[in-house]
Amino acid sequence: MPDLSSISVASGLLSAALGILAAGHAVMFKRDPRSATIWVLSVLLVPVLGAAGYILFGINRVNRKAQHIRFTPDPGATFPRDEVVLPPLPGDLAGLARLVKTVSSKDLTSGNSCRPLDGGSQAYPRMLEAIGQARHSIALASYIFENKGIGEEFVNALVAAHERGVDVKILIDDVYVRMSFSDAYGPLRTAGLDVALFNSPIIPARLHSVNLRNHRKLLIVDGTLGFTGGMNIHSPYWRPEAPESAMRDLHFELRGPVLEHLRQTFARDWLDSADTRLERKFWQLDSRQDRPANERVLARGVESGPDETLDRMRWVFIGAINAAQTRICIRTPYFLPDQPMIAAISAAALRGVEVDIVVPENSDHKFVKWASQAHYWQILEHGARIHERSGPFDHTKLMLVDSAWVCLGSANWDARSLRLNFEFNVELYDEFLAQKLEDGFDAVLKESRQVRADELMRLPVTVRLRNGIARLFSPIL
Repeated sequence: MPDLSSISVASGLLSAALGILAAGHAVMFKRDPRSATIWVLSVLLVPVLGAAGYILFGINRVNRKAQHIRFTPDPGATFPRDEVVLPPLPGDLAGLARLVKTVSSKDLTSGNSCRPLDGGSQAYPRMLEAIGQARHSIALASYIFENKGIGEEFVNALVAAHERGVDVKILIDDVYVRMSFSDAYGPLRTAGLDVALFNSPIIPARLHSVNLRNHRKLLIVDGTLGFTGGMNIHSPYWRPEAPESAMRDLHFELRGPVLEHLRQTFARDWLDSADTRLERKFWQLDSRQDRPANERVLARGVESGPDETLDRMRWVFIGAINAAQTRICIRTPYFLPDQPMIAAISAAALRGVEVDIVVPENSDHKFVKWASQAHYWQILEHGARIHERSGPFDHTKLMLVDSAWVCLGSANWDARSLRLNFEFNVELYDEFLAQKLEDGFDAVLKESRQVRADELMRLPVTVRLRNGIARLFSPIL
């Protein structure tokens, strides 16, 4: 029988071995030096717990079957494809288009239409109308899907579509369902609809990836009409009795060949979550329904997530900033840029580009707001402008460059969106659409307050200290 000293020595050696392996792995594979340093210090200072924590939560093991399976609808049923030739564009937007093609592995599509929908008062009725008119299929993915208020109307519409023979697939993020008392998962399942949960942490093999969530918002009806943007199915967006108090956001209605990118994204997520591949017949595409008449919007979908080898949306944002020649407009609910993004914004301002960033004055996450304010001075010191919009929380995610380029979708300007969440965005090249959205952006500026550098310096020391401490957690917020 081994004595206690032998057990102690063996335990010490095992602990040391685990620590060395964990620290070595962090040094070799963590791309962010700060993250690697934190994990190495954790392993050295708290050997057993630090190593165990790194093994459980520090290693990105996301291995999605969908990553290696490319869903391709029947070529005879897809939209006709022409070689996309970029029209003359201001600045270096042609170079940006090449960058996004390389990053996204997708071609630009031509002949699309994009209709902005301002808030729940415009988006929800249009989405419900589309669901009510569906003939063949409905694919819906939402990070939040409530079963109260407007959410109950969506549940009823989807159940009605199912009962009239429409093939309905619904994907909801699992963590939201576990944390909510009013989610739609139960009622939809009870009604017999095909509902899947994304990345369920109750599955032992996925415990390590509980922090990796599906933040995408997609609705595809009959394969030919799509909606995407920043809006969940969430009651704060819907206040018909007091619309001025509703949460703000932008959603978008899309038609045209770019819908193939929405379909591919949903199909991969469905395969990963439901372990079922969507057959080509699910979309029921009609080859006679080609591109919208007289529409020339160039568009491309961009998937991003921790399973990708590149930080796709981070590259898109930085590439767009670097391509800008005259103006950059950004609306985001959470603004926590890392140093390369701050440097790109500062360089743009220094070369004379007007940079306007709108964030909500009232945040739904105070800690994130404090961390965001700690970044302000680095943005302001070189001439970029930050504006805080008062009133109800503004959840809009939008970027405009040179009145010609638009980026819309689900990604925020924070580490969670750029490194942890599965996101979907669309880039569009169209001066008419960009100018329309820029006019709306300028209207928002008029009701926002510009933040001044001198007012930041006048903040109490306790507030600046609080914000600085919050900023330390930016990589995980």
